[in-house]
Amino acid sequence: MRFGIFDHMEFRDGQLDRLYEERLDMLERADAAGFWCYHKAEHHFVRLDAAPSSNVFMAALSQRTKRLRFGSLVYLLPFYEPLRLIEEICAVDHLSGGRLEVGVGKGISPAEHRLWGHDPDGARDHFEEAFEILRMGLTEAVVNHHGDLYQFQDAKMPQRPFQTPHPPLWYPGNVDYAGRHRLNTVVGGPVPLVANAVTAYNELIAGAEENWNPGVENPTIGVTRHIFVADTDAEALATVRRAYPVYHQNLAYLFKKYGVEFSGIGDPSFGGDVDVALGFEGLIAGSPATIVEHIERLRDEAGVQYTIHAFAWGDLSHAEACSSLQLFASEVMPAFAD
Repeated sequence: MRFGIFDHMEFRDGQLDRLYEERLDMLERADAAGFWCYHKAEHHFVRLDAAPSSNVFMAALSQRTKRLRFGSLVYLLPFYEPLRLIEEICAVDHLSGGRLEVGVGKGISPAEHRLWGHDPDGARDHFEEAFEILRMGLTEAVVNHHGDLYQFQDAKMPQRPFQTPHPPLWYPGNVDYAGRHRLNTVVGGPVPLVANAVTAYNELIAGAEENWNPGVENPTIGVTRHIFVADTDAEALATVRRAYPVYHQNLAYLFKKYGVEFSGIGDPSFGGDVDVALGFEGLIAGSPATIVEHIERLRDEAGVQYTIHAFAWGDLSHAEACSSLQLFASEVMPAFAD
C-alpha cells in the first residue's frame, strides 16, 4: 500500500505567510513519515484555495522535502497559457529532482470559468486542445499546433523535463477517459463503487486505445478520503462535526453565490452533512483501529493499493491536522508495511 495526501489549502484566520509555513511544516513531517505523494488542488476566487498558483507553492515544497512526490490535482488547463505551463512544469520537475506528478482537468466550477472571462460550455474543448499541446511540448523540442484556440508555428521549447519522457500524468474522476489513455486516476465513493471503478479501470488499461503515459509501467488508481484520526472514535467524530461544515462552506461558496448546481455526482462535500459524508465514505473519522479497518476494506474488497487522504481542511488547526497525520503515520501505516 502507498499513502498520499490531498489538499485544497483552505484559508484560515491569520496571516497567509503563516498558513504557507504551517503547510510546509506538515509536509516535511509527511516526507519523513514515508507518504508517497502530495496532490494539490486548484481553485480561484474562493477561500477554498489559498495557493491557486500551484507551481509557486510546489517550487517551495521541492526545497523543503527530499522523497515526497507532489503535483497538481489538477492544473485547470483552460486557465493556462499552455507553453508557459510547460516551461513551469519543467522547472519544478528539475527543482525537485524528478518528483513531480502532473494532474490535469477542466474544472468543476462554472463560476470560476466565467470569472476568468471564459464560457463554461466551452471548457471541455478548451481542455482537450490545451492538453494536446501540453503533451506535445513535454515530449518534443518544437511545437507546431493550429487549433481553434491556439496557434503555434515552430515554437522552440528548450526546457525539457527532468523525468523521461515527462512526469506521470493524472486525470481524476473519469475512469473511462483515464483508462483509455493509460492516465493515472483518482476516484471516491463507498467501497463497492470503488471496487467497480478499479475493475473497470484495470480492464481499460489492458486494452488502452492510446498511451499518454509512456514512462509509467503500471498506471495508478487512487482513492480519496477526507480524514481525521484521534485517540478515540468519539473524539474524532466530535472534531469533524465542527470542522466539516466549514469545508463545505469554502467549497460551495461560488456555487451558492451564482446559483449553480453541482454537476456529475453532486456536491463532493455532501452539503456539509457529516453523517451523509461518513455514510458515503467520502469522510472517515475515528481511532487508528477504525481507520485501519476501513483501509483494509479498500484493499481486500476493492483491490486498492493507493489511498489519498485530506488531513487539513475546514477549520482544523495546524496542530489538529498534524496530530491526525502523525497518528496515521505511526499507528495506521505500519499495519500495511508488508
